[in-house]
Amino acid sequence: MAKLIVMKRILFLSTFSLALAICSHAQQLRTPAPSPTQTIRQDFGLSTVELSYSRPSIKGRTVFGDLVPWGKVWRTGANNPTTITFGEEVTIGDKKVPAGKYGLLTIPEKNEWTVILTKQLDVTSPAAYKQDQDVVRVTAKPVQLPFSVETFTMTFDDVKSTSMNLGMIWDKTMLNVPIKVDVDQKISNQIKQVMAQDNRPYFTAAMYYMETGKDNAQALAWFDKAIEQNPNAFWVYHQRANLLAKMGKKQDAIASANKSMELAKTANNDDYVALNQKLLATLK
Repeated sequence: MAKLIVMKRILFLSTFSLALAICSHAQQLRTPAPSPTQTIRQDFGLSTVELSYSRPSIKGRTVFGDLVPWGKVWRTGANNPTTITFGEEVTIGDKKVPAGKYGLLTIPEKNEWTVILTKQLDVTSPAAYKQDQDVVRVTAKPVQLPFSVETFTMTFDDVKSTSMNLGMIWDKTMLNVPIKVDVDQKISNQIKQVMAQDNRPYFTAAMYYMETGKDNAQALAWFDKAIEQNPNAFWVYHQRANLLAKMGKKQDAIASANKSMELAKTANNDDYVALNQKLLATLK
């Protein structure tokens, strides 16, 4: 009798262990997410912007006005809340937004969307949204596309030194939200500091002044100083030629471009040879 009891216990424990193993194996099963998460980072200004959102697909459904109702707060994606993180202060609409992490929400309408940055990082439904937590609200006009995009996509487009667009596109609707950053004073302060050092970044400072139209004469002086630092720097001669052309000093620009091309040929840099050929063609 005792032997039978022991055998039953062994059988029970074996069956229980097998059940646990099967359960454990089932818990490890992974399948593709129906609305996969995407995180994108964009260098912007003097820092970065990071966006995290989920990407639902149409899958034969009617998107706006049905799956995404008109006039209601939308998490701007699926599954998890959509968040955006700014590494420095930016301007959206006419309001400055401090560096930090924010929830990104939208209220879609047929002719106009409301885009919201909120202190809330956990909004997944209209009921969870609290308007008193808004950081900024802006409106944007949707653009209707002649084609359909299956999967919801967010992008950073038209990226420049101080401005870019946050883009949203799904089905036949596209939206752009302008973002700006003011870095001029920060860079000007940096230039003052580094120009007091022995190894001065003349080329970088000259490029910034030329591209932002701050002071062409100062930019030219810095290009000349950069050439003194490195007489074989064909890339400096080329940008110097661009600046001279911008200043209307055509002959000086031609001379600088020819010098750049000569040095680029010596360095076997075909890219700059071609760049100078194109520049010279515009100066004829």
